[in-house]
Amino acid sequence: MIKVAIIGAENVGKSTLMNALLGGKFSEVSETPGTTKGIIKRAFGKIKLPKTMKNPFGGADELVLIDTAGLFDPEKEIRGKVLSEEKFKELIKEIVNADVIIHMIDATKGLHRGMEKLHYMLKFRYEKPIIVVINKIDLVSREELERLRELVKKRLEQEPILLSLVTYEGFNELLKALTYYAQYVE
Repeated sequence: MIKVAIIGAENVGKSTLMNALLGGKFSEVSETPGTTKGIIKRAFGKIKLPKTMKNPFGGADELVLIDTAGLFDPEKEIRGKVLSEEKFKELIKEIVNADVIIHMIDATKGLHRGMEKLHYMLKFRYEKPIIVVINKIDLVSREELERLRELVKKRLEQEPILLSLVTYEGFNELLKALTYYAQYVE
């Protein structure tokens, strides 16, 4: 089983992404920050791995998506509104136990310092493969998006996937990245 945690600040589109990946309404979506108050797990299903991936015989593995509450307030350097200290620690434990991380950034808000620190901890201390996604690209100009892409690339040291869950631009790239990282999970 491959566990994929979707993380980010409040209202970045984590639940919308989970619903898009699953093709239905499994996580509640709202404009109100803090709608997801904990952890929601759903099986994505089996993903077929080519013979060149994971094992020489190919095969399939089950993918489980984990939608998490917003870890930080998008406007301030504080913990998400709905998270108690206990809930925050529970979420971090779930994230650390995941096999692959999807780190979502809101194109209208930019890279959050708390999420940047968590990204580095997951990447270097826990050696987690992380897919960085800049979501809501349909809401910003191409110039703003390019500035944010460059900033994220520089600060997180990896190329982000540019995504719109309204137009589905970048969705196939995300699926490819998910399949790519799934091959390295043991």
